[in-house]
Amino acid sequence: MTSQDKSCEEERLLEALRRRNLLRGDCSLWGRPALRRIEAGHEPQRTVDATPLQKRFVACAYGTPSPGADLCASWVEQAFSRLGLGVVLGDARELCDGYCARTDTAALKVGMIVATSAHPFSAQGMAHGHVGLYVGDRLVMDCVAEGLRKVPLGLWLSAYGLVEDPRWGWLGGIGLD
Repeated sequence: MTSQDKSCEEERLLEALRRRNLLRGDCSLWGRPALRRIEAGHEPQRTVDATPLQKRFVACAYGTPSPGADLCASWVEQAFSRLGLGVVLGDARELCDGYCARTDTAALKVGMIVATSAHPFSAQGMAHGHVGLYVGDRLVMDCVAEGLRKVPLGLWLSAYGLVEDPRWGWLGGIGLD
């Protein structure tokens, strides 16, 4: 993605947030930054640097169908269960609060969940948050009403970080690195 493409995507996001009256200047109504960028020296792990187990989890995610709208945590949990390392259950807020403590993108590894405990796009989002999976190369895969998608990390952090700061960590506390 070129810097011009990135700038256009950021502008589209900001315009969409303005239309929903979710911004006050450069911040959200909740005082969080409207745009979150990956700073130099804080790049997350690239796919090429992932371990075989991390890559297998990403492959499991690609092979796990969407369970339906508002079931982001269920999708992540189903993909993880396919690894054979156990079953972890909870809604996005519980996964975020239970397993996500990191906020420095330099600590973000392929296969970590990326979550927020609340977002303003639906009543479900405010109550239960949202969770996705970092698949490497600055991309987050998640399950939304329209199905599965991949989103640039900076845009995902910006969109879902309006109410609470996004965090990341290993699902179930089980490191895959």
